[in-house]
Amino acid sequence: MKRFFSFLTLYIYIGAVALAQFQNPVTFSVTQKKVGDDALEVVFQGTVDAGWHVYGTDIADGGPTRAELTLETQKGLKPDGKLRVTGKLHKAMDEMFGMEVSYMEGTASFVQRFVITEPTYEVSGYLTYGACNDENCIPPTDVEFSFKGEKTPSDSPLKGEKEKDGAAESKVTEASEASEDSAHSELSDTSAINPSPYKGEVGRGSGSALWAPVVDELKAFEEGNTSLPAGEDWAGAFLLGLLGGLIALLTPCVWPIIPMTVSFFLKTASKRDQSDAHINSDEQEQARLKAKRADDKRKGIRDAIIYGVSIVVIYVLLGLLVTLLFGASALNALSTNALFNIFFFLMLLVFGASFLGGFEITLPSSWTTAVDRKSSTTTGLLSIFLMAFTLSLVSFSCTGPIIGFLLVEVGTSGSLLAPTIGMLGFALALALPFTLFAMFPAWLKQMPKSGNWMNCIKVCLGLLEIAFALKFFSVADLAYGWHLMDREVFLSLWIVIFAIMGAYLIGWIRFPHDEDEYDEMGEVIQRPRTSVTRFFMALAAFAFAIYMVPGLWGAPCKAVSAFAPPMQTQDFRLGDVSVEAHFNDYDEGMAYAKAHRMPVMIDFTGYGCVNCRKMEAAVWTDPQVAQLMTEEYVLITLYVDEKTPLPEKLTVQENGQSVTLRTVGDRWSYLQRSKFGANAQPFYVLLDNDGHPLTASYSYNEDVAAYRSFLEKGLRQYSQKR
Repeated sequence: MKRFFSFLTLYIYIGAVALAQFQNPVTFSVTQKKVGDDALEVVFQGTVDAGWHVYGTDIADGGPTRAELTLETQKGLKPDGKLRVTGKLHKAMDEMFGMEVSYMEGTASFVQRFVITEPTYEVSGYLTYGACNDENCIPPTDVEFSFKGEKTPSDSPLKGEKEKDGAAESKVTEASEASEDSAHSELSDTSAINPSPYKGEVGRGSGSALWAPVVDELKAFEEGNTSLPAGEDWAGAFLLGLLGGLIALLTPCVWPIIPMTVSFFLKTASKRDQSDAHINSDEQEQARLKAKRADDKRKGIRDAIIYGVSIVVIYVLLGLLVTLLFGASALNALSTNALFNIFFFLMLLVFGASFLGGFEITLPSSWTTAVDRKSSTTTGLLSIFLMAFTLSLVSFSCTGPIIGFLLVEVGTSGSLLAPTIGMLGFALALALPFTLFAMFPAWLKQMPKSGNWMNCIKVCLGLLEIAFALKFFSVADLAYGWHLMDREVFLSLWIVIFAIMGAYLIGWIRFPHDEDEYDEMGEVIQRPRTSVTRFFMALAAFAFAIYMVPGLWGAPCKAVSAFAPPMQTQDFRLGDVSVEAHFNDYDEGMAYAKAHRMPVMIDFTGYGCVNCRKMEAAVWTDPQVAQLMTEEYVLITLYVDEKTPLPEKLTVQENGQSVTLRTVGDRWSYLQRSKFGANAQPFYVLLDNDGHPLTASYSYNEDVAAYRSFLEKGLRQYSQKR
């Protein structure tokens, strides 16, 4: 049975990989609508899958693909204004492009108004749009339309399409979004392609065989990969929550409560022992007392487990509440909204100041008193649950900033269950020691005593919260163009913060809650000794600060690349480690590779692909990766959103429908769909000199070791084929 489920999980994963390569996230329909005696509107109505978004019309040059309307035929009417968005438009700062972008989620609606100038009219063209999610982008996609009609009174149905199709309203469904099966259509027969400068073929001359589909070969490589997905988003949220819970456990608000909790569970048994002390100790009575104590012990263990479960329930409900109130998409939108990033910045700054000893963040004392009184007057499971709830309220001054930071981080990841899973990890870490100490009270003797070390943890947390607060201010700074938090300013502040942390740990700086240390004579030690633990923590803090110093002159500093502003905000750079494509044309690059007997790496990318830029900045800059790509492979980079027109339009057949290729980008997008069965970027594939894959494809994953392994495996396969 276990083997069955293992194979079932593997097949589901393989299917998910195949689906992930060919994305079909948006479906558009086109209708024409009469809006007056001499005007009509062409309406584009799209349905967008969850997690994806379609960009608006006001994206500046150099950003992601904006929505644009191209008219090919225009008779008897003229456009009245520009293409406009009619759906709900979100605006957010895109850190990679360094600009504000607009996008729609769930539904995407565009309208173009026309004025009819003659008795009959004819209009045709296409809408070009771009869509992305958190990991991939699809290439710029065209929604074609064609309408004919007559100028009629506004209370009459439109003619033209009615006469042709017997319908009052014409509706065209986008051909390229019709079916996922189009990715796997056999396209080796090029007879359906119209005459063109490429001698009737999409591939040039004798090289057209290089365009033959290899979808099945890629599938075979994917099936040979038996590794299962790790659920990185959920695992990351859980581990972050677990770490937060462990840290919260060591704070002054939580650690001293553990003995009180143990006393709560031992109180009842102690009272029973005292009440039974006067009973005659004959053998029968002793046996009864022994059984009674064993039963009390079992009840104590049960109560301890219920107490731990109650803590988990309370914090998981908090995570669920956040998800229900906002939802994953709303939280993700907040993460890129300038005003809310300022709010997050101020919130974390306040939390950090509280941890440093500036003030205490506490809930109203009446709440704690009321819950504590209620737990004392009730019995059974409710009493235990209220005791756990009292812990949550009493420890809020320490756990609140940690929970707030966790919910902001995991809640803005875009995953629906991330806040709940993050709180599950936090609660488990917090609840487990309480449960274990209640079950085994003898362990309390080995428990470290409260002391100044707990305040040390709070101070370090405060400095970390301030450091992470700068990340959110950076997003707002980019959105409003203040240029107050450019990359070198951000790195300078982080260098100072971590240097201060090192100085504090080594004992050079003190904060308000730090207690004085005394010698054996009871006198205050002016320069307290530094423990070995604090020494190594200070060493790590100083080393991290020094590591960031070269970033002031343009070093990538990959460890902080996810937090720092984009490199283009840096005013001064000594130099970059960059990987440049050998060719931007597939046929030319393949011919060169064959002549020089070298393997090929195809990089399907886009000018508007955010995650493509992330891969280039975080992975391609690795020296070993750069060396492999530039020296061992012929790198062919193909931009699927390249707008350069083809010398002549090409018409190809996909899934029984005609698709027009107008630009160079359309041609490369068609190559990716037809040959590799994929249409999302970034997409990397390694080929031999006959156009056959050497290993499984690779998409967005900033794991440098995995990417290097991908390249090395391709080299080994190529050597074996030779």
